[in-house]
Amino acid sequence: MAAVNTTLQNAKRVIFLGCGTSWHAGLVGEYLFEELAGIPSEVEYASEFRYRSPIIEPGTVVFAISQSGETADTLAAIREARRHGAPVFGICNVVGSSIARETDAGVFLHAGPEIGVASTKAFTSQITVLFMLALKMGRSRRVGAGRGRELVMALRDIPQKIARILASRERIETIAHRYKDSQNFLYLGRGLNFPVALEGALKLKEISYVHAEGYPAAEMKHGPIALIDRDMPVVFIATHDGTYEKVLSNIEEVRARGGQVIVIATEGDTEIAKKATEVLYVPETDPLLTPLLTVIPLQLLSYYIALHRGCDVDQPRNLAKSVTVE
Repeated sequence: MAAVNTTLQNAKRVIFLGCGTSWHAGLVGEYLFEELAGIPSEVEYASEFRYRSPIIEPGTVVFAISQSGETADTLAAIREARRHGAPVFGICNVVGSSIARETDAGVFLHAGPEIGVASTKAFTSQITVLFMLALKMGRSRRVGAGRGRELVMALRDIPQKIARILASRERIETIAHRYKDSQNFLYLGRGLNFPVALEGALKLKEISYVHAEGYPAAEMKHGPIALIDRDMPVVFIATHDGTYEKVLSNIEEVRARGGQVIVIATEGDTEIAKKATEVLYVPETDPLLTPLLTVIPLQLLSYYIALHRGCDVDQPRNLAKSVTVE
């Protein structure tokens, strides 16, 4: 354990490896590690990593993220990273899995079996682990004791706040029924909620078979805005953080073009209702923890759209729980 702590504390650069939902969790991890620990971080698709010539210098630490611990692309990327001399840590859910055996150390999520093919609780568990790691590394670098306590207390409150979101599922189902026949969705977020937008779009594609794309909200005007019309629902994540006013401006751009605006907003934000077609509220939390809350209504939205379209939410077509081939 001492050797692991030393490696992490001396890290000069972090690389996150993952596929699909795990890659999205890595994107959140990138924000967290840079914000809390001040460590340059990057996220790589595991499926592409081994086919590049990765530059791994002394002080580079690699985190491999996988729910199953058996993802073939991630295993191949781990071997490539180790071949270049990097210490590799695993973040996976299945005890005794291949990734757990082939990494130098790591963390088990202990989220319990995830029955459905599309990852949900694994995603929030991965973010939780990444947050705790970033905070641990940050405490020895740039996060003071007071701020550290604030973040720990905020994390402890997350389960009860998720329970409050789950209690609003009837409202989410109503919205899902309203948009179940839409053929295209756009998901937009900024900062830490950009990866959540990507994850929301992926969930809709996976279990509802509806085309959806996620983008940073500011990138909408660099192309995707051409798609917006009255038949295009646009899902915004607009919680109270440093990008809130910018996201409001993006919402106005969609409204001006007749788009249907669905907003994930912070409880108590009555102003946002004047700009949105639909609003789903999440409790307020520290901005660094918002992905743990904002992803829940997006997961439920996909779930209910899938049900109303007659799709099998646990066994989507063409997908497997563990992708064990390249």
